[in-house]
Amino acid sequence: MKVLINPAKENWTELISRPEFDATGLEDSVKNTFRLVRSEGDKALISLTEKFDRLNLKKLEVEKAEIEEASKKLSQNLKSAIMQAAENIRKFHNAQLRDDLRVETMPGVVCERIHRPIPNIGLYIPGGTAPLFSTVLMLAIPAHEAGCKNIFLCSPPSANGSIHPAILFAASVTGVNRIFNIGGAQAIAAMTFGTETIPKADKIFGPGNQYVTMAKMIAQQSGVAIDLPAGPSEVLVVADAEARPEFIAADLLSQAEHGEDSQVILCTTSEELSKGVLREIERQLSALPRIDKASSALRNSSILIFPNVETCLEFSNAYAPEHLILQVENPRQYVEKITEAGSVFLGAYTPESAGDYASGTNHTLPTNGYARMYGGVSTDSFLKYITVQEISKQGLINIGPVVEQMASGESLDAHKNAVSIRLKSIQ
Repeated sequence: MKVLINPAKENWTELISRPEFDATGLEDSVKNTFRLVRSEGDKALISLTEKFDRLNLKKLEVEKAEIEEASKKLSQNLKSAIMQAAENIRKFHNAQLRDDLRVETMPGVVCERIHRPIPNIGLYIPGGTAPLFSTVLMLAIPAHEAGCKNIFLCSPPSANGSIHPAILFAASVTGVNRIFNIGGAQAIAAMTFGTETIPKADKIFGPGNQYVTMAKMIAQQSGVAIDLPAGPSEVLVVADAEARPEFIAADLLSQAEHGEDSQVILCTTSEELSKGVLREIERQLSALPRIDKASSALRNSSILIFPNVETCLEFSNAYAPEHLILQVENPRQYVEKITEAGSVFLGAYTPESAGDYASGTNHTLPTNGYARMYGGVSTDSFLKYITVQEISKQGLINIGPVVEQMASGESLDAHKNAVSIRLKSIQ
């Protein structure tokens, strides 16, 4: 990790930049996948899986018997942990539901906002070396709480053609209706257009690699909504001299192990603490199974030493991190100063991994600086809001002249007439 002491603000633009990967040919490749899936449906999904994953799929949909059998392959401890996490996530996301709104803006003019669930929700759950069954909880639970009728899931199969049992178990306890063993950009394309087997989604949720991310952007161009722009995982830790180096190192490594394109940042007021963190990183890193991925991510990462916590937070707001951890004295006093962050973790005993799994907040968050204009996934992400208005005769008498004047001001006479004709009928 690079160590910089009080870098000048004019250099911050470079410091807040994220690692870039070579995307040459990526968009063309994904668009070609979309064309094949749109024209050939299931046949394209099977051939693309054979090409990219070297798997000859016999079926695309996971049968109920396989889902039920998955529960037997997991330890009771893991199943209990998943159930407890699900309860916490459900409790927090259910509390986000709001009543419909009704306001009389002036006598006789009533305006309402009502909510309706998005009917068809497609979830993408990465598999491979890290089967993200926790993401099933984070997406299926708020979708279910919102009242979405059709929640289906795509996840890449393992070498034997099956989906990890923990993903299947998590899906079975969170209201997922159907599961398909298909991954990559072709899965996103299938949910975008629909195939003979896989239904068409109204909105697609879930993280993935650069191909999946590009596929979601193309899906959006094709008329399907997506959750939010997503990229490699990241964390920024703000720490004072009293923070514990071993805690900070553990938090930084927990994000670095996601992949070589992840990024971790430490902003601290103490040069001595930064040295202790570097020693702890070296010690803890050597014991990690994903040491290669974490080491690559650390090469893209930095330690910045600033004169005070306020400047650390100013840099953090410029960076707009996916995860922000405050390991400082009285962390709550600084919450008002945070304007740009996906999710915030206060105090020494609030590790980022608690939010990733089980505290109740959602771990599907904006990355790559998108926390400046996006929030993380919530129950609202699965709802659409419709406004309703109703005007009585007296209400039209009250508001009609306002509308007439404004319509005349914009030279839209038909708009004005729609009011004037009614007012004449009342008179």
